[in-house]
Amino acid sequence: MSTALSSGASAADAASSSFALDPKALAALKSKAGSATGADQKQALKQAANQFEAMFMNMLLKSMRDSLPKDGMMDSDGTKTYTSMLDQQLSQKLAGKGMGLADMIVKQLDKKFVDPAALKDGQSGATGSTSTLQMLKSATSAAASSPAAPLSGVPKDFVQARWADAQAAEQASGVPAQFILGQAALESGWGKRDIKFADGSTSHNLFGIKAGGNWKGATVDATTTEYVGGVARKSVEKFRAYSSYAESFSDYAKLLTSNPRYAATLKSGTNAAQFATSLQQAGYATDPNYAKKLTGVIQQTLRAVA
Repeated sequence: MSTALSSGASAADAASSSFALDPKALAALKSKAGSATGADQKQALKQAANQFEAMFMNMLLKSMRDSLPKDGMMDSDGTKTYTSMLDQQLSQKLAGKGMGLADMIVKQLDKKFVDPAALKDGQSGATGSTSTLQMLKSATSAAASSPAAPLSGVPKDFVQARWADAQAAEQASGVPAQFILGQAALESGWGKRDIKFADGSTSHNLFGIKAGGNWKGATVDATTTEYVGGVARKSVEKFRAYSSYAESFSDYAKLLTSNPRYAATLKSGTNAAQFATSLQQAGYATDPNYAKKLTGVIQQTLRAVA
């Protein structure tokens, strides 16, 4: 969704007036960054930095909203939807005025620009070794993979967006990042079926972790399929909700390392089938074919990483 533009508005105006969380706007910005040359490169970088700042502002607004009491006659799914839309617009307006983050990003990346015209006869006209194109891609990729950005459902995009989170979880648990990403992909359909609130906003729960009696954080109710005696049954369960995808990965690692029933799982090493089988035997899921499905998705993840 984007705001209306007059016929005389420039492409730069169009990019800056689009919602920062609009995936189509981000895709267009990333495409422009990849094809920009000369003076257009710095302009594309500035737009990417502005969008990143808008996303950051939206995260701050969401955190403030979440800290407020949720009781009252004005609290409903309808008001949550319109409040979310209002916060998106506010974040865009606030970023337009600038809080300094975008300028800092541009200043930092601008130091590493390479002048394409100076790259002749093996000479470099840059203060660094990274090309402008690479820096632009980095800026737009950072915006696209931020906690506020939706996941595309494409394996390679999913792996790229959550790779850093998976590596952090690997450091905390000892489980290979590829295995962790594979399980997140299986549980969420490569990010397309992550558990959502009634207003459509994401809970950032990529692992389908339920909220037991010891969970003190936010929760979300969702319909899930459980197998009782090998028979599939639909039921509404309470799941954990997080403030970011990174928090979801961190909690997953904590679950595996703090619960004794996953001790054997942590000793699976680099054997994907053993890891998946151990998880199923430990009771992570009730689906009798869970280990087979997980092993297959992990193989897809390994190919996406390669």
